[in-house]
Amino acid sequence: MSIQSAAPQQPDLDEYNIVWTEQSKNSSESMPVGGGDIGCNVWVENGELLLYVQRSGSIAETNEYLKLGRMRLKFSPNPFSEEADLFQQQLKLKDGYIEIKGEVTSGSNPIKAKIKVWVDVNSPVVHIDVDANKKIKINTSYENWRMKDQVIPNTMRRHSTFNLHAYPGEVLLKKDVVEKEDKGIVFYHRNPDDKILPQLLIEQQGLQKHKDSIVDDLKGRTFGGKIYNSGFTSIYTTKGTYQNVDFNAWHLISKPKKAHRLKLVTHIAQTKTIKDWKKGLEQTIDQEETKDLKNTFKSNKAWWHNFWNRSHILINPDIDNKKDSGWVTARNYQLFRYQMGCNVSGEYPTRFNGGNFTFDAGLVKSNLNSRNSNVNYGPDYRAWGGGVFTAQNQRLLHWPMLKTGDFDAILPHFELFRKALPGAKARVKEHFGHDGAVYSEYTNVPGLALGAGYGWEEGDRKRGTEVPFGDPKVDGNKDYNQIVEKGVMANPVISYHWESQLENAYMIMEYHRYTGKDITKYLPFIKQSVIFFDKHYRAREKLRSGKELDANGQLVIFPSTSCESYRGAKNPVDIVSGLQACLTSLLKLEADYVTPSEKEYFKSFLESLPNYYYDKVEGDTILKPAESWLSYKNIECPQFYPLFPFNRFDVEKDDMTTFKNTWKHGKFPKNIVISWHQDGIFFARMGMMEEAVDYNTKKLANSKRKYPTFWGPGHDWVPDHNWGGSGMIGLQEMLMQCFDDRILLFPAWPKHWNVDFKLHAPKNTIVEGVLKDGQITKLKVTPESRAKDIQIVNKEFQNKH
Repeated sequence: MSIQSAAPQQPDLDEYNIVWTEQSKNSSESMPVGGGDIGCNVWVENGELLLYVQRSGSIAETNEYLKLGRMRLKFSPNPFSEEADLFQQQLKLKDGYIEIKGEVTSGSNPIKAKIKVWVDVNSPVVHIDVDANKKIKINTSYENWRMKDQVIPNTMRRHSTFNLHAYPGEVLLKKDVVEKEDKGIVFYHRNPDDKILPQLLIEQQGLQKHKDSIVDDLKGRTFGGKIYNSGFTSIYTTKGTYQNVDFNAWHLISKPKKAHRLKLVTHIAQTKTIKDWKKGLEQTIDQEETKDLKNTFKSNKAWWHNFWNRSHILINPDIDNKKDSGWVTARNYQLFRYQMGCNVSGEYPTRFNGGNFTFDAGLVKSNLNSRNSNVNYGPDYRAWGGGVFTAQNQRLLHWPMLKTGDFDAILPHFELFRKALPGAKARVKEHFGHDGAVYSEYTNVPGLALGAGYGWEEGDRKRGTEVPFGDPKVDGNKDYNQIVEKGVMANPVISYHWESQLENAYMIMEYHRYTGKDITKYLPFIKQSVIFFDKHYRAREKLRSGKELDANGQLVIFPSTSCESYRGAKNPVDIVSGLQACLTSLLKLEADYVTPSEKEYFKSFLESLPNYYYDKVEGDTILKPAESWLSYKNIECPQFYPLFPFNRFDVEKDDMTTFKNTWKHGKFPKNIVISWHQDGIFFARMGMMEEAVDYNTKKLANSKRKYPTFWGPGHDWVPDHNWGGSGMIGLQEMLMQCFDDRILLFPAWPKHWNVDFKLHAPKNTIVEGVLKDGQITKLKVTPESRAKDIQIVNKEFQNKH
């Protein structure tokens, strides 16, 4: 194969810009903009500019993820009025900002203006720059709907806390504080010292003696900021209602000027006093005031240019046709990657249920699930909580970052598991009496089990009668208000669902394989997550039979689940393949990470793992989700986890017949496109090109909302980020798959899709190429020494010499 040294030209993303020529009806028709760890929903409604502002780390004492507030700008004279002859709102994707134009040419007072809304990637500041052809006055209001203490009723309203869902006691959200100052408006929410979390969970789970080692990410947490404009005449307050939610507004009235520079400077910190927090805010403001605004904006654009230079997938780039399914698929791949790029430096990982871009809950209107149906709980509400992170969903946002080269954006995800380790270890030591760490499927910084999943003293999520570790009546198939094992959650869906800690440990080792970057600080999480399964299930088997392993010298993984679906499972395939992946990767790590004695232990552990289990259906061999199980509920497909995420089989070396048979005969629901469903990834991994194309084009098709990648709610919320993440993975796997040192190109790529791509591969490798009309016209591999590892899987594609 001839590898050409000439690389494809860097893509021009202008054709992917989102351009609106009509104003929006409400916040559900908003457009995302962000940077660093801040996201804003931006829209123009009735001639007024509105923004929701949200920043990673705005976690309240109720475990909710709160917005910093809403901004509203009114203009006089107004270039965006009903009489406007021109309106245009455009996301300039390559440059990472929104531009809004308005023009009134008729009448006695013609005027035109341009607005730039952008977020500084390197400083937590939202900028609104307004330039007009004549002097205009701007009324800027900061709007807040949390000006009274709120008792959150024990209804579906509690679902936004999720940890405290169905908790029988009082849940109180303290009010925000807004203060007028000489130079602007200061606002903040401070978590009170007499908060519920995480102390309630420590007491609930009997971990009081470990409380000093458990990370408390809520104590003293304060988040807010300051809004100011250079040159304003007065501040006054009003009240109003938006989407049936009352709010208070603080108005800054500017002097009439042609150019306005409005800033919202944010600050988040855990401090002993509010005075300390305000001091930190003022330091950020002081730093901001020393900057040259033009140079800051120039640097911000340069950051986004570098971001887009990392990687891309452009399908049918020569067809500027928004009706072409391939073109739309690639466009939306890029748009969603932008949303993920808006949290590269987040204290917390981007959330699967909306990230920093949720809008008013009453506009979500899901008909798929009663818990999400027509809830008018205001701008902060989102189903599935804010301070707990559903691991099976979250992983789908972060796996694509390996191939996109967004290695900075993946780190907040890793940090979540690192911070949670003390709590995860404490749970094991206290409840099971052995080494290792266990993570709830709903992971949080303290590392504790989900409160609503653990079960309360009363209510519809009641914890049943507790029995000791290893009690023979425990089978992994019990429900709330039934017998429950010490230290185990009462929720049957997630009680023994521990696969995710293996997957995230493996993701970190894959990150190391791709980048070579130091993962020393994550090794304790990786090792303790893996060791848990050996120690835990040896201890269980010894209680059952008197021996740690079965008659064949193999570990017996029971009780367990295969994902959430196959409950009361024995030797589930997702756990077995996950342990294989982690142990194999640990054995390959450099000596700095794993000592010789540890490698001997991990090798022995690997040899003790049970096998996969197979069955025959109509003469076809299929892979079973586990050796056995007691019930099947939910709609997951763990049978395919040996393909993805655990890379135990590959399309070039291994016969995929068994997996295809498993799909063919599987009784699980198929071809569900919404949310986290992964069919498109599995199709690509099986080399099922036609099915992969069909599914992934549906997955990455335009949403039903004004903004193309505000998918959802699906099973979750809007925008549904695990919908986008799973779509990104599916498209990447169609184009490139990586096993050991081999880089497989086009394993499930259709001939009618021309593609220009740049993706990352293991060993700091970058692969760039162009496929046009079935011919590979350009291919560049960096470093060149890795060219020998390229394999063209689809033999129809020829090199153009």
